[in-house]
Amino acid sequence: MNLRDANSAPGPRIWAVGALCRAVADALDARFNPVAVRGEISGFSRASSGHCYFSLKDESGQLRCAMFRRAAGLLDFSPRDGDQVEVRGRLAVYEPRGDLQLVVESLRRAGQGALFEQFVQRKARLEAEGLFDPARKRALPTMPRAVGVVTSLGAAALHDVVTALRRRVPHIPVVLAPAAVQGANAPAELVRALQSLYALEPAVDVILLVRGGGSIEDLWAFNDEALARTIVQSPVPLISGVGHETDFTIADFCADLRAPTPTAAAELVSAPRDVWLGALDLLDERLGDALGGRLDALGQRLDQAAGRLGRPSNLVARQQLRLAHHAQRLQYAVLSRRERLAQTPRSIAADFPLKFERALVQRRERLERVALRLRLLDPSLVLQRGYAWLTDTEGHAIVSAGQLSAGDAVVARLADGEVDLTVTPGEATGTRPTRPQ
Repeated sequence: MNLRDANSAPGPRIWAVGALCRAVADALDARFNPVAVRGEISGFSRASSGHCYFSLKDESGQLRCAMFRRAAGLLDFSPRDGDQVEVRGRLAVYEPRGDLQLVVESLRRAGQGALFEQFVQRKARLEAEGLFDPARKRALPTMPRAVGVVTSLGAAALHDVVTALRRRVPHIPVVLAPAAVQGANAPAELVRALQSLYALEPAVDVILLVRGGGSIEDLWAFNDEALARTIVQSPVPLISGVGHETDFTIADFCADLRAPTPTAAAELVSAPRDVWLGALDLLDERLGDALGGRLDALGQRLDQAAGRLGRPSNLVARQQLRLAHHAQRLQYAVLSRRERLAQTPRSIAADFPLKFERALVQRRERLERVALRLRLLDPSLVLQRGYAWLTDTEGHAIVSAGQLSAGDAVVARLADGEVDLTVTPGEATGTRPTRPQ
């Protein structure tokens, strides 16, 4: 059989590698996606780009996973190797290597689905009621006289807290209110333990609510609503030290302060004794310096007072000198005033004729100016230029032709006398000519 016959014989389709990878990816997408997978994280790494790469495995298999930066930015915890998680995403084929991989779109701890949703809803409701309001948070006491601790008697957290307090502040008494920190009865026991500390007389100055780490189910008692409301009713500052640094509960948001661990909670209220002793030594030194300086100043004042009392003649001499100085100034002032008063009549007598003559000239000049202004207003000066002043027989001035009628008697005053006139009828122009009587 030749080569042509062999190529034409029936058999499987020959694929290009890339085309086959794409075909497999399409088949996976159509058959499985979207897909949810539960497993254990292995080989987790985060690239500088923000993308995350890891494998999901169980006892019978392993699956490569890639979680790109956008989805990784929505995580509310830091995934670690060994974590049991649930992921949602899409199966795909990474063509450059032909590897099957799961492109993860969301990731959460396994088993926390319903509980986590309940936690989110409860947190939102209590936050809306103001239980998490920062304005009501109180500062921790600097030097508490007694510390209350709420935790389980068998918890490792109790050992951590007591060890830290004994090491740092062995002189401060610790009041323990035991309660279960896990299980169905834990919320009620925690509430009763806190209320027992609230009722103490004398009261503790700060309360530590602590528990070691665990899953969301292990810590669920600290998400109880009744416990949250009891925490905000605390009469003294309350610190929540529940779980590890990445664990959050509703008790953390209600407390006055959240500590990342139980040991950290104990350290927040217990500055080491050496620190306070050093502060006391410093205060003692400052007080001694201040007291010594004050005694020195008072001693100096006492010496000065004793010196003045020991030589009273010096004080009398200074007072006599001051009196003599004031008497001299008073005598000089009286003599100066008397001299000025004596010179005043002579000065007035010498200046009076000159001032009187000057005032008389000024008054005369002013009178002449006024007389000149009056002469300028004299109407006879106008009559001398050929004008006449017309009045009726009663002496009233005539300023308009409309005031006259035919036959009216008019007096015309001229510069050198008066002329009696009679009004005669005129033309239709409205003027009324007059003629002498």
